[in-house]
Amino acid sequence: MKRSVAVTCLLVSLAAVWTRPVSAADATPLAVKDVGSFMILGEQATLRDQAVMEISTAPGMKPYAYDPNGEFETGQMYVSYVKLAHLRHKLPILMWHGGGLTGETWETKPDGNPGWESYFLHAGFDVYISDAVERGRSTWSKYPEIYKSQPIFRSSKNAWELFRIGPVYNGPNDKVAYADGQFPVDSFRKLAAQNTPRWLTNDAAAQKAYDAEVQRLCPCIIIAHSQGTSYAMVAAEHAPDKVKALVLVEPSSAPETSNTDMQKLAKIPYLFLWGDHLDSDLWRGFQVKPKEYAQVLKTAGGVADWIELPKQNIHGNGHMMMMEKNSDQIAGVIERWLKRQGL
Repeated sequence: MKRSVAVTCLLVSLAAVWTRPVSAADATPLAVKDVGSFMILGEQATLRDQAVMEISTAPGMKPYAYDPNGEFETGQMYVSYVKLAHLRHKLPILMWHGGGLTGETWETKPDGNPGWESYFLHAGFDVYISDAVERGRSTWSKYPEIYKSQPIFRSSKNAWELFRIGPVYNGPNDKVAYADGQFPVDSFRKLAAQNTPRWLTNDAAAQKAYDAEVQRLCPCIIIAHSQGTSYAMVAAEHAPDKVKALVLVEPSSAPETSNTDMQKLAKIPYLFLWGDHLDSDLWRGFQVKPKEYAQVLKTAGGVADWIELPKQNIHGNGHMMMMEKNSDQIAGVIERWLKRQGL
C-alpha cells in the first residue's frame, strides 16, 4: 500500500514506536518507520465465450447477471513489509515460504509466540514477506480456464509426518510426536489451518514474480524455506549482483548447475540449514541435489556452509523449525552466520 507523503513524514518524524511481542534478539520495543504491502504484477489473461450466469451474492439479494468474460490478473504476488526507523543493518531480508504455505510461515507462530519476522526486525533488519503466486493474498486464478492443472491439498497426516513433527498420524486422537520434538503439538491444528491449495504448473510464474521482487528490493539477503529455496537459488543465478546471501532452510531440491556460471555465484555466501530426524529415505533423497549444489559452489571457491542442528547440540527440530519452541535459538544460528559473512 502506498503511503502519502504526509503520513510517511509523520511516521518518520515521530519515529513511531510499534510494540510487538518481545523476541530474544532484542528486549526493546521496535521503532518502525513504515508498515505496508504491494503487489508485483504478472500477466493479464482474457476469457471469452463463458456463459453469463444469474447469481446472488448475499442472502435474500435479488439475483443479477454475472459475466465471467473479460480480462483477469494472473501471476501476481503479494509482498508485505516492515521498515525500521533505526536500521542496524543496511540490507533487507526477504522471506520466502515453502510449498502449500504462505508468508504466515514467518509471522506469529502457531503457539502465539513471535516468529522469525519479529526476531530479525529486533535484530535490526527491514523485513519483506511474500505470499507466492497462487498463495494467500496473492490470490488464485480461474481453474481450468487459466490454471490448467488441478490444485493439490495437504492433509493433516501429510503435514504431521512430512514436516517431521512425529512418525505416526492416524487421526487427531491417534498420533505420535517425536519424544524430543520441538513443535508445540497442542498448536498443530493452527499449522494445519495454514495449508493452502498448490498448483504444480505455476513454477515459471512464481519464479518471474520472485525475480521481479529481487529487482525491486535488492541488494538483499534471502531466507527461504523448502520449495521456496529453489526459487531463491534461481533468483540468485538470475541476479548474482543483487543477492548478497542465501539462507536455505531445508531445501527440497536445487537447480542444475551445468549451464550456470558458478564463478559468479561463488561471490554469494550460502547457508544450508537442517533439523533433526532426517534418517528416512525420503529426506535423504531430498538432500541429494542440495548437497551436489553446495559441493559445486565450494569447488568454484564459494561459501556453502552445511549446518545440521543436532551437530550444534540443537535437537528435535522438524521441517517447520521457524515455528518451533526453540525458533529464536535457530534464528540466532542464522544471525551469527550472517555476521561471519560480514552482513
